[in-house]
Amino acid sequence: MKKESIRVVKWGVIFSLATLLFGFGLGMTFGIAEDGIKDSLHNSATTVLESVYNNDTSKVQQIVDKSWIYFKRAHLHANGIGTTSLVVCLLLAGLMKNIGLRMIASFLLGFGGLLYSSFWLFAGIKAPSLGSTGAAKEALSFIALPGATFCAIGLLLAIYLVIDELFLSKR
Repeated sequence: MKKESIRVVKWGVIFSLATLLFGFGLGMTFGIAEDGIKDSLHNSATTVLESVYNNDTSKVQQIVDKSWIYFKRAHLHANGIGTTSLVVCLLLAGLMKNIGLRMIASFLLGFGGLLYSSFWLFAGIKAPSLGSTGAAKEALSFIALPGATFCAIGLLLAIYLVIDELFLSKR
């Protein structure tokens, strides 16, 4: 692959790699500090035990447990979407036509993946203080919706570009 080809998708590659770094970083952090993270989530909930949870400690534990699931979801989404977007960006780099659309598709995939996987971490952090994972997701939908939309549009553009180059273009 020529240097000029990879430059077309450079921002997608950079954001894809950043997403992978985020995912791997979360995994390492979980391995090093899982108990500390869970304690922090629990402490966040207990500061609002009376006002949000009506002193229901079982509800606190339920939300803390679900928040931890969201942390793991952030890790898994970052690694999955980061890897997928990196591969698609490299595929786009190998195409010959539509430089502008390839740039847009790769950027949307890479940036969207980072946004969407970050959303799950932020929702996990916010949920204990709100007393609800649903409320946390709703409060942070301004991150999730663009992230998922960018990924979807980027992938659809990539599919279009591959079909166009392989089947529709006359060389």
